[in-house]
Amino acid sequence: MKFIINREEILLPLQQIVSVIEKRQTMPILSNVLMVIEDDQLVLTGTDLEIQIIAKINIAKDGVYAENLPGAGSAIATATPGSITVPARKFLDICRLLPNGAEIKFELVDDKVKIASSRSRFSLSCLPADNYPEFAESELENHLFINAGKFKKALDKTVFCMANQDVRYYLNGLLLNVSNSKLKLVASDGHRLSIYEDNLDHATGFEARIILPRKGVLELSRLLDDPEAELKVEFSSNNIRVFIKNLIFSAKLVDSKYPDFGKVFQQEFFNQIHIQKQILKEALTRVAILANEKFKGVTFDISPDSLKMSTHNPEHDEAEEELVIEYTGEPLTIAFNAQYLLDAVSNLDSELAVLTIASNASSCFIDEPGDCGYKFIVMPMRL
Repeated sequence: MKFIINREEILLPLQQIVSVIEKRQTMPILSNVLMVIEDDQLVLTGTDLEIQIIAKINIAKDGVYAENLPGAGSAIATATPGSITVPARKFLDICRLLPNGAEIKFELVDDKVKIASSRSRFSLSCLPADNYPEFAESELENHLFINAGKFKKALDKTVFCMANQDVRYYLNGLLLNVSNSKLKLVASDGHRLSIYEDNLDHATGFEARIILPRKGVLELSRLLDDPEAELKVEFSSNNIRVFIKNLIFSAKLVDSKYPDFGKVFQQEFFNQIHIQKQILKEALTRVAILANEKFKGVTFDISPDSLKMSTHNPEHDEAEEELVIEYTGEPLTIAFNAQYLLDAVSNLDSELAVLTIASNASSCFIDEPGDCGYKFIVMPMRL
């Protein structure tokens, strides 16, 4: 097995793959990236057995300029078929630290990989490709197409609400709900919840609810770097696969049922509070400086046309700020985690934030005026 490739062609796919590979592995081969040359393509694969990324790079035939082939660069690539696994991070560091535009010669000699570029020479110990574990996938019966920019926005509006290492493991992920031509994403850590809804360009003809794992969601969001790309998403009740240009992202789904969050909408509410988003953000940030470091609690005293924020901490420091708001209901007092409110308000696109508090003070809805595709819900605190 041997090939020649330009540094720029292999560097980005390698970086994208290495990010899913855990530093500490129970199986040494999982620290490696699988490299296969077949049909004039270099196929790179990395996995932690829960998530897998495959990158395909076109390699030219003997003596043919690669620029004449789609998706390839300008190096002359002489490739012979074969497969091997090499230490992922070491190989990435070698490629990353070579000069821009460097030509990398890669050759398998016995059980070692020889890498040469200009005056640099490296020899890496490797493991046979036959031992690389197969990523088990069931048949993926559902599929849909979606613009990468639209999907990235949906993820950005929800990922920050996912739980991290919660015993309710269904919260350590994100609900993807497809209902014919409608897409809904939901994330919650039990203290706050975000809901994003959008229309798909093409009707799917099916209804499905799946839970993507936390790490998979974060990796997928990072891979969506081209807003113009068209994604093909395939999934079953156990697996999801997303085709992103020359990448194939796969993940095992969370085997659980997401809680019914619809009841939170079926209750009485106080009148809406309208407030300038930037003014609220700045005031919250200032007041939170003196909040209890662990709980970040800030008290809201709401009266017609006025919102007073106040906080204190165990060191007996205090902060208070008063804002002008649009509100015509009865006075009320409620407390929130300042960081949760800031995260929600920062994700609004409009200049005006609309806060709607449930009449039993069990939750606060944060959204925009008019019909907007996303809502944030923050549960209050007891101070």
